[in-house]
Amino acid sequence: MQRERLGSRLGFLLLSAGCAIGIGNVWKFPYMTGQYGGGAFVVLYLFFLIVLGIPVMTVEFSLGRAAQKSPVLLYQQLEPKGTKWHIHGYLAMIGNYILMMFYTSVAGWMIQYFVGTASGRFVGMSPDEVGAEFGAVCGSPGGMVGYMAIVVFIGFFVCSFKLDKGLEQVNKYMMLALLAIMVILAIHSFTMDGAKEGLTFYLKPDLSKMQEIGVGNVIVGAMNQAFFTLSLGIGSMAIFGSYIGKDRALMGESVTVTILDTFVAIVAGLIIFPACFTHGVEVGAGPSLIFVTLPNVFNSMPMGRLWGTLFFIFMTFAAMSTVFAVFENIVSCCMDAFHWTRKKACAINGVLMFLLSLPCALGFNVLSGIQPLGEGTGFLDLEDFLVSNILLPLGSLCFVLFVTSKKGWNWTPFVKEANTGRGIKTPNWIRGYMTYILPLIILAVFIIGLISYFK
Repeated sequence: MQRERLGSRLGFLLLSAGCAIGIGNVWKFPYMTGQYGGGAFVVLYLFFLIVLGIPVMTVEFSLGRAAQKSPVLLYQQLEPKGTKWHIHGYLAMIGNYILMMFYTSVAGWMIQYFVGTASGRFVGMSPDEVGAEFGAVCGSPGGMVGYMAIVVFIGFFVCSFKLDKGLEQVNKYMMLALLAIMVILAIHSFTMDGAKEGLTFYLKPDLSKMQEIGVGNVIVGAMNQAFFTLSLGIGSMAIFGSYIGKDRALMGESVTVTILDTFVAIVAGLIIFPACFTHGVEVGAGPSLIFVTLPNVFNSMPMGRLWGTLFFIFMTFAAMSTVFAVFENIVSCCMDAFHWTRKKACAINGVLMFLLSLPCALGFNVLSGIQPLGEGTGFLDLEDFLVSNILLPLGSLCFVLFVTSKKGWNWTPFVKEANTGRGIKTPNWIRGYMTYILPLIILAVFIIGLISYFK
């Protein structure tokens, strides 16, 4: 079976960026910036994107393009005979399933809040009533399962069409709309009364705030956010590497995708922090910032229903861009492993993903008595922990070791593949860094992540 191809470089860049752009950019990044003191955190975040994210993404793109296979069969194509690197290919495939087991419910929240805001559900509500609304959303089994099912259906329906006619086209228009909506919302935020204070907090590094929170805490927070925002380690980028030609060098493509991903995260902060300072919202409100705090902000501003609707369209597009990309990874793995047609892979996985997503959707209501990681936790916490704290860092470590080890693919074929085509090349001096220092940093992220989670 001939490998499908993306129709354009723009399609590849927007698909790859769409996979990286998600809830982590527009939900987690702003509230972490608020909790970790603003500008200093942002500077460290950008630094770690460069030293962590770009090298690992280049590795994933190179492996995918060289093997012309999905992650589940990638290693068999490239590993030396008798080695066991291919075990990670199956773990990467499992990781994609686990990620979507909870991400489909999170994407469902975004659609619910878009529908609710557009229909005027929050208009006239008091702050306490808005806060209680999120609890009501989670407490409804029918709503949670229904919106999760909509996400699963839309995702696999789009992926069931030929790659360049379905996923590429839908994602291209959706991502361009997302970027346009973000710019409109950011420009509107600049006109708010608290814009100056909000932008100063966000963009001007304040070392005193960094010391107050703890320099080590801020560094670790920035390192974790930079590492996990790009969805590296479970082959999500390798799959798109397998769909492109040899005309562009892959470090240059990694830089472009990282810039797009970072642009969305930075602009999300430009939207949120002026609003927070204008309406007296606590910037370190944490995860509730999107679902509880911002609906109150929209209620108190002129034309708030319009701006709120635009914001949650943007949130929905960000969530669905990741859903589309990871579903494509799952579909491609099944097509390679079982020789299914694209439509058969989508149909089977549509049913399977709906069933696998039920524990998370019902974990806030019917199954709320099951608390797998201790009191107050649910299936979402368990699934997020397995992906974010285990599979992403250890998977990235495996990819890096595979291209730097003499018992793996080895450095020479990796650099040859990465540097084929025009654009920014992978320099030879980076070999020492990627062989010795980068694995230690990834291992540190893994260990620190475990310690901080259970602490």
